[in-house]
Amino acid sequence: MKERKTVKLFDIILYVLFGILALITIYPFYNVFIVSFSNTKASVEHSPYILPYVFDLEGYKAIMNDIFFFKSLLVTIFVTVVGGTLNMVFSIIAAYVLSRRGLIGRKFLLSLILFTMFFSGGMIPTYLVISDFKLVDNVFSMILPTMLNTYYVIIMKNYFASLPIGLSEAASIDGANALTILLRIYLPISKPFMATFALFYAVERWNGWWSAFLYISNKNIKPLQIYLREVLVNFNTQLATQAQSMLTQEKIFIQSVQMAAIVVTMLPILCLYPFLQKYFVSGIMIGSIKE
Repeated sequence: MKERKTVKLFDIILYVLFGILALITIYPFYNVFIVSFSNTKASVEHSPYILPYVFDLEGYKAIMNDIFFFKSLLVTIFVTVVGGTLNMVFSIIAAYVLSRRGLIGRKFLLSLILFTMFFSGGMIPTYLVISDFKLVDNVFSMILPTMLNTYYVIIMKNYFASLPIGLSEAASIDGANALTILLRIYLPISKPFMATFALFYAVERWNGWWSAFLYISNKNIKPLQIYLREVLVNFNTQLATQAQSMLTQEKIFIQSVQMAAIVVTMLPILCLYPFLQKYFVSGIMIGSIKE
């Protein structure tokens, strides 16, 4: 009986602690959402702004009236789709090749790849390389330099190496080459694993801003995260003429526009999670087995 009471008390303490942690985690998102629908009057009358006292869409209208929002959205979608696809293609190929035990110089190649995890070329040399390849002010400067994530490649390599060797040997006996084994045997049985890393890459691409910050000055090809940064840091220079005139007439609550920009920016990637959740749960731990 004492042991049962102790276990029950321990469970209650865990529920309370994790409930508090959940509230602490969720509240910033909740606050951003309700403030995005607020206005100047409501924010002044209710401080701190805890409940959604008003439903004002002026902040969202200001964002939607800015042509640069849609341009940055299209750039981010392009970078996410094209960049994420290239990420997966090259990561899978590299991981599969490195997982083959008969590969000549395999350990040397792995050492070179691991070296890049700890040492980089540096910001200035990297910029000079990007400049030499004529990628400055080019949307592909956000895609090509980061086509491989070394950490993900190593995990994928460990996963492919952990698959039964009999699968590839049986296929080889039947006349299948390495590419056929990868496409028709390994990938079909690795859907949860691949969906997990596709999600990781998509989130990285969607949230990427550092490459654009360094290499892109053309306002027409800046991604959504740079647009969001400029809205948050320098709101007055980022809205279109219509939004500016509304702001001068004090019809827009500046913070509601900023929060609306955050909501619109994070909403698409949040909508992607439910469709990949079942693969994410089953695939998150795959590949952690050491060779």
